[in-house]
Amino acid sequence: MTRTSRFPTVNPPAPEKRPVSDTHHGITRTDDYAWLRADNWQEMFRDPSLLDPGIRAELEAENAYQSALMADTSDLQKQLFKEMKGRIKEDDSSVPMQDGPYAYGSSFKLGGEQPRYFRMPRDGGPEQILLDGDAEAEGKAYFRLGGVDHSADHRKLLWAFDDKGSEFYTLRVRDLADGTELADQIPATGGSGVWDAGNDGFFYTRLDPNHRPSKVLFHALGQNPENDRLIYEETNPGFFMNVDGTRNNQWIMIGINDHETSEYRLLSASDPFAEPKLVSARETGLQYELEEGGDIFFILTNADGAKDFKVMTAPASDPVRANWQELVPHEPGRLILSVIGFKDHMVRLERKEGLPRIVVRDRASGEEHLIFFDEEAFSLGLSGSLEYDTEMMRFSYSSMTTPSQMFDYNMRTRERVLLKTQEVPSGHDPHQYVTRRLMAPAADGELVPISLLHHRDTPLDGSAPCLLYGYGSYGIAVPAAFNTNWFSLVDRGLVFAIAHVRGGKDKGYGWYDDGKRAQKMNTFTDFIACARHLVAERYTAHDRIVAQGGSAGGMLMGAIANMAPDCFGGIVAEVPFVDVLTTMLDATLPLTPPEWPEWGNPIASADDYRTIAAYSPYDNVAALGYPPILALAGLTDPRVTYWEPAKWVARLRDRKSGDNPVLFKINMDSGHAGASGRFSRLEEIAYIYAFTLKVTDKA
Repeated sequence: MTRTSRFPTVNPPAPEKRPVSDTHHGITRTDDYAWLRADNWQEMFRDPSLLDPGIRAELEAENAYQSALMADTSDLQKQLFKEMKGRIKEDDSSVPMQDGPYAYGSSFKLGGEQPRYFRMPRDGGPEQILLDGDAEAEGKAYFRLGGVDHSADHRKLLWAFDDKGSEFYTLRVRDLADGTELADQIPATGGSGVWDAGNDGFFYTRLDPNHRPSKVLFHALGQNPENDRLIYEETNPGFFMNVDGTRNNQWIMIGINDHETSEYRLLSASDPFAEPKLVSARETGLQYELEEGGDIFFILTNADGAKDFKVMTAPASDPVRANWQELVPHEPGRLILSVIGFKDHMVRLERKEGLPRIVVRDRASGEEHLIFFDEEAFSLGLSGSLEYDTEMMRFSYSSMTTPSQMFDYNMRTRERVLLKTQEVPSGHDPHQYVTRRLMAPAADGELVPISLLHHRDTPLDGSAPCLLYGYGSYGIAVPAAFNTNWFSLVDRGLVFAIAHVRGGKDKGYGWYDDGKRAQKMNTFTDFIACARHLVAERYTAHDRIVAQGGSAGGMLMGAIANMAPDCFGGIVAEVPFVDVLTTMLDATLPLTPPEWPEWGNPIASADDYRTIAAYSPYDNVAALGYPPILALAGLTDPRVTYWEPAKWVARLRDRKSGDNPVLFKINMDSGHAGASGRFSRLEEIAYIYAFTLKVTDKA
């Protein structure tokens, strides 16, 4: 069977060309499809019905086309969905976490799409449902809960929701005595808030029309939100901002950062009218985070050349830079990821030699110990505790073959208690699967880690299809964790692989530095090297590899499609950031100024312009024999706007050679994260997996 015969012959949409040119640094580009960007995008994100009818018609034509090409997989999609749903415990519940007289947790009811939040007496007893996500979502095409936080006196619940997919969250306050909503309702927030010490008001971030968290405000319960007090305003559009609190309810922390620089401002949680105090002024390249420690702050920072970070302390009464003292020195190759402070201990999550580990420190003696694990590749999560004065902390463990396990750990006695193992109702035998850690040689001699999962019976003779996943941006490392969805592929004889390419921090901070800005091309060549290594090691063949990535990983997909189309039998790009140059040239878009440290500023720098232009997927589409490509997007996505993949798909169809199709599926009711319910999201994954199986002749 030839590759093209897998899809029926249907004429694809061919959007009209309306050339628009721009010139920067003496270089002129022409964009035939710029008109697909809605002029009223700010308003449309809040009310999708305002989308221009001509643009809507094009997007609906794309959905009709992909539906026709994938019609023969309808039964397969249903089967995949049934399998994946069967691996989920429908009435699953978290292990409640203790806080004062109660223990708080979340759960799902049978058939439920949204979580429920509950509490029970600290030592066990009947559950009280605090918030039922399914009830709140009833009648809405899209619904996603944001932050959910109880007040320190346990009398009120602050919660947020988004019912458009645009990530403009509305904050509400619920009286936990009778379940009624207070009149307080704050629109256009970042999705969470922090109670003051008196539990009579909260701090939150307000988003501007361009979706930037530009203001921190304080809302006193019962007051008109229009009169909320401005605590701090960030006037530089290149910085993100959030507000957080400490578990001992002493401090409110305003964090301001871009991808390489940070700044904190503090105020007492008991004095919401105080002026926030600057800890250390932003200094390009200096990063630091504050963590509570009673009379001190723990400070995780890269100051003084600590590329992989170190831990310092400062008095809580005056934590300015001049008072920082080193506690845990910098160790090259050991990347400290996070720190949690307790009354008598400090816990840090770090990564060394590509694997995570947890280190517990006794604050009085300075003695440290590791929590050990046995597998070759695994993932750790540090949940910590809702309480500060405690000996107990919580962490999770999983691997690609081992379901997630939740532990309570006594930091003093070192006793580890297994609280819960992820249930797979349809069954899971880890002995039927193999997980491996490979190292692919990159062009410059670096070794790129690959995490690999396959069924024990899968032949490793080059005949097996492979789904190769990658991301490689913002320093985000992709964990080798347990994911029940993957087994619908692995049980059908596919190899599932994760390419830990540069641009993430999988091998330390230097791994991130070597995959950003002028070094960005390493991300793409690393991924191609991983594909070639899997073929060389006889795990698969090039025409059997389907590459997958989303968001910035979708940019990776667009780049490797242009650079090495013959290396892949198919490409899946979810919410793909593919029009990089145009987006970075538009300072009005929500994420553009904050993204310049990651990609470069092509407005100000001719060198940055040329660097981005060299790899920007949309700008490098050529007359190449691309494999079948599937792009997915959400109409109200404020991070990767829908018109990026819409334009990319149109240009691919116009310029490519050969008959392999380019499909574009756009969810008209969602944003960046896709469908909002847990089962609705499984339907999207089933669609992606059906495409993967179709192009590898496994459908």
